[in-house]
Amino acid sequence: MDTQWLEDVLVLLEEGNMTRAASRRNITQPAFSRRIRGLENWIGAPILTRGTNRIDIHAALSANENEIRALIARIRALRGRIANFDPESTTVAIAAQHAPIFSTFPEMALHAKQFYPSLKFRLRAGNHHDCVSLFLRGDTSMLLCYETESAEPLPFGETVRRATWGSDQLIPVVGGSLRYGVTSDASVASDTPAIVYPEDSYFGEVLGKAERSFGTQRFTHNPVCESAFSSGIKEMALKGLGVGWIPFSMAHREIETGELVSLANTLGHEPLAIALYADAREDAAVALLNVWSARHRSRGGLSASTPA
Repeated sequence: MDTQWLEDVLVLLEEGNMTRAASRRNITQPAFSRRIRGLENWIGAPILTRGTNRIDIHAALSANENEIRALIARIRALRGRIANFDPESTTVAIAAQHAPIFSTFPEMALHAKQFYPSLKFRLRAGNHHDCVSLFLRGDTSMLLCYETESAEPLPFGETVRRATWGSDQLIPVVGGSLRYGVTSDASVASDTPAIVYPEDSYFGEVLGKAERSFGTQRFTHNPVCESAFSSGIKEMALKGLGVGWIPFSMAHREIETGELVSLANTLGHEPLAIALYADAREDAAVALLNVWSARHRSRGGLSASTPA
């Protein structure tokens, strides 16, 4: 469709007369009439009622005049964004799980700023399911989430590209006064309080499927709190409220200082991939995906805070 057809229609609506409309468009009336017929052919229905001595404009045009004007404005704006695209002056909307926003996104943002200093981010935080829904609806052009390393990539189709930022591990930790109940072999009593994930949360599903102790209520003798927010679980574990499972990238500094004790040697760990998805039709999203995936490849596939 030629956008000048829509502009012709607006002039025709304003003038109410083919001759005057053609004059305003600086073309002959026959040429103007041919362009109107071109629009009719594209629509598949007449927009003018042609009589012997008069031509009447179809009421559907008047009823949709505001929409026609808005459509022309959107097309012009789209044309300008494409013609003048600059990733550095773009805002990229990202649907992201709460955990990677806290544990990995700050480093990702700083790395992206090295290439696009003026780039802006709009984060839409949520659980795994909600983030996928936001991305599928087109509310964001990127998705950042944790995935179990054994899981298949999400089946988004050919319009979506996938990459990874790095790897991580879901590990059990304990802090506060409960640290002193950890034995020399890095184990705790089975009735130690636990901060568990809801079984229908993403980490709850991962830990439940693996039957990890202290992960969900079903595999815990003494659950004292249930939460789907890893950052909150970390803070509660630091205060000694209970054992909690959190990403290693979120806990490594506190493990190094001794504020948290890792129980992974006895309770195990769950490998995670930090996955990125981008709408292939969004240039800025693809540019970011390339920058982040290149960083992942240069580090040999490891997260900066994940032990080799």
